[in-house]
Amino acid sequence: MNGEATQVNSVVDSGLPDGWSKCVLSDFVAVNPKKIDADTDLVAGFVPMSLAPTDFVSPLRYEEKYWGEIQKKYTNFKDNDVIFAKVTPCFENGKAAVVDKLPNGIGAGSSEFYVLRPYIKEVPSKFLLGMIKTKNFMQDGAGNMTGAVGLRRVPRAFVESFPVLLPPLAEQKQIAAQLDQLLAQVESTKARLDAISTLLKRFRQSVLAAAVSGRLTEEWREDNPNASPVDIDAVACYWADQYKAAGKKIPKIKFFEMNKIEALPDSWINTRVGNVFDVYVGATPSRGVAEYWGGEVPWVSSSEVAFCRISKTKEAITQKGLSNTSTSLHPVGTVMLAMIGQGKTRGQAAILDIEACHNQNTAAIRVPQGFALSGFLYFFLLEQYEETRRVGGGNNQKALNKSSVQSLGFLLPPLEEQTQIVKRVEQLFTFADQIEARVNQAQARVNQLSQSILAKAFRGELTAQWRAENPDLISGENSAAALLEKIKAAQAALKPVKKKPTRNKAAS
Repeated sequence: MNGEATQVNSVVDSGLPDGWSKCVLSDFVAVNPKKIDADTDLVAGFVPMSLAPTDFVSPLRYEEKYWGEIQKKYTNFKDNDVIFAKVTPCFENGKAAVVDKLPNGIGAGSSEFYVLRPYIKEVPSKFLLGMIKTKNFMQDGAGNMTGAVGLRRVPRAFVESFPVLLPPLAEQKQIAAQLDQLLAQVESTKARLDAISTLLKRFRQSVLAAAVSGRLTEEWREDNPNASPVDIDAVACYWADQYKAAGKKIPKIKFFEMNKIEALPDSWINTRVGNVFDVYVGATPSRGVAEYWGGEVPWVSSSEVAFCRISKTKEAITQKGLSNTSTSLHPVGTVMLAMIGQGKTRGQAAILDIEACHNQNTAAIRVPQGFALSGFLYFFLLEQYEETRRVGGGNNQKALNKSSVQSLGFLLPPLEEQTQIVKRVEQLFTFADQIEARVNQAQARVNQLSQSILAKAFRGELTAQWRAENPDLISGENSAAALLEKIKAAQAALKPVKKKPTRNKAAS
């Protein structure tokens, strides 16, 4: 054992409950005990790191695999062991569990698990699990990690020497029972709050689906039967005039063949993005030319296009950088669309609240005044996010480009109806945001409650009344000090006795 148990009288140390003792974890728990010798024909439950739970009450999940000899490169454990992740970020995420109901009672898992096995089998596994779930263990463990960035691990020496206030065995069982009950209630509350978050996500999706299909404004159309459809030819003339005023020739559009979206309302136009909006692809000024950077012209990168409004950018370029790069300065209200990115980025949109230029991984979609609203296009792209990603994620086309953005199907309602749609979506989203804010506040309080319960448990506050009612179960041979001495004696008895070398009589 790594530490010596110290009995502390509660009169001397008022912070230590009666019958408790100070020790370190390895005084009563074996850390990564000896490899299990298993029969070659046994079935072991294999536990990947991904199937280890993060909360106190979720069961350990495993995958059955047939093993010959349980291999040394895996961590081996058995029923009633406690396992937890030692590598970042799984450790910080609380990947830990009590091993229970594995095939034949034995298991194997990731080599990044620590295994904790009490020397006395009566020590409740849930008591030990609660101990490593405390804020002190989690924070101190994260703070003591060693290794390269991305491969940092909690050292074994930290686990073995972690200071513990150890209750008597009978009180450990009381603590484990109370933690099981109280934390189950907390997890139940968390599940209900998570369900609300899921419902809010579905609510927003249904609002968007209703908005871009015309269902959201069905009654409005009945009350406004004379709303005029947008004249696509007039939109084309608008852009022709814009280019003529700028002294430029309007570019030709090369459409890809894509499935059009079916328009339901008669007053809506079933068209494509390029028929309504003017699409630009940006560029990046040379990083090697210092005078192109650090100016006052906002420059948008694809990572900043994240279903939001852009009022400032991470980087800015100079007028010289703008003049020497094929990127354009776009007006307020331009809708940005991320074209490249294998994560969440590709297909995300944003609205410019400032004039800005942008890089080659984004499309700037200018909106024709008097024909379309930036807000409606934004909500349309939000609803079409997965479809847009599919368009830009095929085997032959890993990203969107100008032509594919122009070719995206688009439903164009009358301008007055667009106004109604944007207004109603914003109102409904605001309502959902308010509920979500309250849910987030409640989730934060619940998360704090879990740690509050654990802290009280391992300070002896949860079982204070039980101790007062059961003095015989926490004193004398039932105290934590007596338990530690018993463990110490048992461990000493297991150590092999070294034999003295015998002298060779013939040699003497």
